[in-house]
Amino acid sequence: MTEQATGAHHPQPRPRSGGQQSAPVEHVTGAKSLIRSLEEVGADTVFGIPGGTILPAYDPMMDSSRLRHVLVRHEQGAGHAATGYAQATGRVGVCMATSGPGATNLVTPIADAMMDSVPLVAITGQVVTKAIGTDAFQEADIVGITMPITKHSFLVTKAEDIPKAIAEAFHIASTGRPGPVLVDIPKDVLQAQTTFSWPPQSDLPGYRPVTKPHAKQIREAARLITSAKRPVLYVGGGVIKAHATAELKVLAELTGAPVTTTLMALGAFPDSHPLHVGMPGMHGAVTAVTALQKADLIVALGARFDDRVTGKLDSFAPFAKIVHADIDPAEIGKNRAADVPIVGDAREVIADLVQAVQKEHSDGSTGDYSAWWKDLNRWRETYPLGYEQPDNGSLSPQQVIERIGRLAPEGTIFAAGVGQHQMWAAHYIQYEQPATWLNSGGAGTMGYAVPAAMGAKAGQPDRTVWAVDGDGCFQMTNQELTTCALNNIPIKVAIINNGALGMVRQWQTLFYNQRYSNTVLHSGPDADGKQPSAGTRVPDFVKLSEAMGCHAIRCESPDDLDKVIEEANSINDRPVVVDFIVHEDAMVWPMVAAGTSNDEVMFARDVRPDFGDNEDD
Repeated sequence: MTEQATGAHHPQPRPRSGGQQSAPVEHVTGAKSLIRSLEEVGADTVFGIPGGTILPAYDPMMDSSRLRHVLVRHEQGAGHAATGYAQATGRVGVCMATSGPGATNLVTPIADAMMDSVPLVAITGQVVTKAIGTDAFQEADIVGITMPITKHSFLVTKAEDIPKAIAEAFHIASTGRPGPVLVDIPKDVLQAQTTFSWPPQSDLPGYRPVTKPHAKQIREAARLITSAKRPVLYVGGGVIKAHATAELKVLAELTGAPVTTTLMALGAFPDSHPLHVGMPGMHGAVTAVTALQKADLIVALGARFDDRVTGKLDSFAPFAKIVHADIDPAEIGKNRAADVPIVGDAREVIADLVQAVQKEHSDGSTGDYSAWWKDLNRWRETYPLGYEQPDNGSLSPQQVIERIGRLAPEGTIFAAGVGQHQMWAAHYIQYEQPATWLNSGGAGTMGYAVPAAMGAKAGQPDRTVWAVDGDGCFQMTNQELTTCALNNIPIKVAIINNGALGMVRQWQTLFYNQRYSNTVLHSGPDADGKQPSAGTRVPDFVKLSEAMGCHAIRCESPDDLDKVIEEANSINDRPVVVDFIVHEDAMVWPMVAAGTSNDEVMFARDVRPDFGDNEDD
């Protein structure tokens, strides 16, 4: 086993290498051993669906007073719910499915969790041991299928190995760079008689995540920070995973350097903080994109130089030296060579950087970024985020999302689908705290929002949870609203309904001569040949949501916007769905076209920022 991904975060109890026993030996089935193991590692919620090969595990689960099972309507929903639970709580999310199609329906959420470094344990049933490899009914090699998209996979062939596998799975998922772990258990192993004792003997040779950074590299990074003229702190999702946001704030205020937070890091640094220059990337704020391009030093903390941030890689940040700190050594130098590589947990790295910068200051070396901030502030004032209201009096999607954010109770968690609404939610809702913004960043999984919001609400029942979804995304996983209604998980869903696959339509507008091939979702002309009003009307989202046990509202006028949002916020005894009919031609700006340089960032359509010739050195 190799360490594919390495972040210290609410780790589950670590497996022990000794034979100590905290409880007497119990004579149980493998299935009972599985449930007892889940209880002992601290799991409290499992999202899943029973089926033939996993069925033995569901019988003892019925007797557990420590495990809550949420019966989802699709295994993909189980996986995304476990991810939302993990992202909102910082604990390991757990999902369960049967063999064959049940297991393969978990592939998308497992891949999603891998890309976004989410601690997840997926438990799957498997055909009986003797039938493995015979193409038996509902057999799939789920270990082989998921090998590239998990930190590690277990195929448990002996009932006595179940506690060890579960303990190790939770440890691997939650330590180092977190990620998904698969545990596949054949039906006969679940049915076999065995003994259970805890903690199990365990050994993980080769799995030793480095958390403490090298002091020499820290000192060199501090020297570069205090000697730079145009530094940027480039903050990624690893800072949230490592619970390092308090340390980050200290470092930023100590140095006075601008901070940019990636899509996965929103909330790691308060949006309202004067040092925050916004989100970078393809649809990032002009100031954030340009700050990275013109920086002479980039301090990357728990970030991976993703293509959506860098644009055309060979033209990214041409003047910058790179300090790259990450707990996963495979990330360092993968996309951009690092002048100062630092392997370690973000919390320890940043804490050590604070001390090293303080020493630089005490030795008389302090950075002077006054000219840099003069440029940054001018860009912020000249190219702020903004949008225009539609001329026809219809709802602006940006305004809808902005008002949802403004009217939401303090501490609200927002989960977004993927597309235009995702970018607008990133831009127009203010994120002041970590773990209040959940989305599918790396994989870009449509259908993520509703089940992820469900998982977040299950893990944080006292917090308001809004899912901001598009009419395309919503039609992929909305059946989990039934799960929410039946399990007292009262999430709120805002459907940003523009009648189209919005982001794809935007690309067709800009790059395909407005040829809208298969991106229209709304119904066609009626019997009289008249086009329907805006938005998707088939299905009728209000009727559909009501049929699934939700309170549902449609909003089409800006005059009703605040009233409708306040009504949604006031209902907490069942899920609420609001169908916001919005203008279909709204676009996400700023934008860096795919494959182009960040120097070509567009502030709006046909509007390229002018930074002046004197700033290009």
